[in-house]
Amino acid sequence: MSIDLDAYFKRVGYTGDRKPTLATLRELHRRQPQAIAFENLSPMLGHPVAIDAPSLHNKMVTGGRGGYCYEQNLLFASVLEALGFKHRYLTGWPRWQSVPGLTLPRTHLLLLVDVEGEEWVADVGFGGNTLTAPLLLRSREEQATSHEPARIVDHKGCLMIQVKIRKEWHDLVEFGLEQQNFAELEMGNWYTSAHPRSRFKAGLFLARVDEGRRYAISGNVLSTHKLDGETEKRTLRSVAEIRDVLNEVFRIKLPSDPALNKMLEHAAGVP
Repeated sequence: MSIDLDAYFKRVGYTGDRKPTLATLRELHRRQPQAIAFENLSPMLGHPVAIDAPSLHNKMVTGGRGGYCYEQNLLFASVLEALGFKHRYLTGWPRWQSVPGLTLPRTHLLLLVDVEGEEWVADVGFGGNTLTAPLLLRSREEQATSHEPARIVDHKGCLMIQVKIRKEWHDLVEFGLEQQNFAELEMGNWYTSAHPRSRFKAGLFLARVDEGRRYAISGNVLSTHKLDGETEKRTLRSVAEIRDVLNEVFRIKLPSDPALNKMLEHAAGVP
């Protein structure tokens, strides 16, 4: 596989052991969402989104960009595979703040990782509520992460990941354990990046985890969610303001596309 582990480790700030242990999985799962932002600039700009390992490393590791679930979790999978972890792909239905009973396409990618005799669900690509630790598949108890507690519950023949925010449990993603092949991932990725009704073509979405907080952008509103429950919101009213936030808060190296400023004007509501 054409990837550069040293470059990835430098990107996420990892200097630990390279053995396929639970400790390694936990630490990489904690670090990637801090270093590599969730973002949808490519779909918004109409750029194709390649999900082969070399393309993902070129964009997100050496290129300083972020990505959405297919990009984030496939990048993570390529690193785990290079380290000797065994894993398989799972897909599911995003349920965060969705209308109950609403039929949604199966467009979220997760990983099931075998490590030290147990199976762990890894997901470094769920945007504003991205997990910061893998979850033990067989457990139905509350599980600690470096941010909000999470759990897996049985749900209508499938499984549901929930997160605990302000003492209440919220659905995050419903998923099944059927192994998915890469062709199915390519179809889901195409829908996410290119379908006219994809939410990732309709508005700007970014998220990044930090120690004790989460940052998110929806449209032109920057939200800072603190672990003590406080949320600060700031409206970004100009292209320059959005560019500064993308660089400084989300740590993204912006693409040199002449259409970028026009897209950011639209996001900021500039007439």
